Amino acid sequence: MRAAVALGSNLGNRLDNLRAARQQICGLTDIQPPVLSSAIYETDPIDCEPEAPKFLNAVVEFGYDGDPLQLLKNLKSVEGALGRPREHARNLSRKIDIDLLYVGDTRINNGELELPHPRMHLRKFVLQPLADIRPELILPRQAKTVRELLAQVNDSCNVVRLTDDWKSQ
Repeated sequence: MRAAVALGSNLGNRLDNLRAARQQICGLTDIQPPVLSSAIYETDPIDCEPEAPKFLNAVVEFGYDGDPLQLLKNLKSVEGALGRPREHARNLSRKIDIDLLYVGDTRINNGELELPHPRMHLRKFVLQPLADIRPELILPRQAKTVRELLAQVNDSCNVVRLTDDWKSQ
């Protein structure tokens, strides 16, 4: 089945942070090709502390054959390896943020994991990069395609395409 993650960074070398996260995710157990990567977007911070720097955001989708809860644990390990403290306060600036968006049509809500991600269909900074790679995808619990959701989203976040280049400089 296909799974996707949203990547975000607004501290340090944001582009290198996204590249490192993508590289480590691609090396995880049970991740299978093809790996699809959106362009990288610069976005306004939402609900962060005052004067928070802008984020870089992207979406990466891959084949996955495993337990979604184990994938979440592996993603949290990647965050930790890249410098995000385990008990990082919600909505504060961060070096890396990895959100599990969906794992096929799996639906989970057990306190530790909620799939599909409960707010992804409301976030322009997720929908725009997801539309790069899967515009016709109908997300679990939705009736419209990603492209249609993006066209109707009521999100004032400024989302600007920065680069398509995932290669390390």
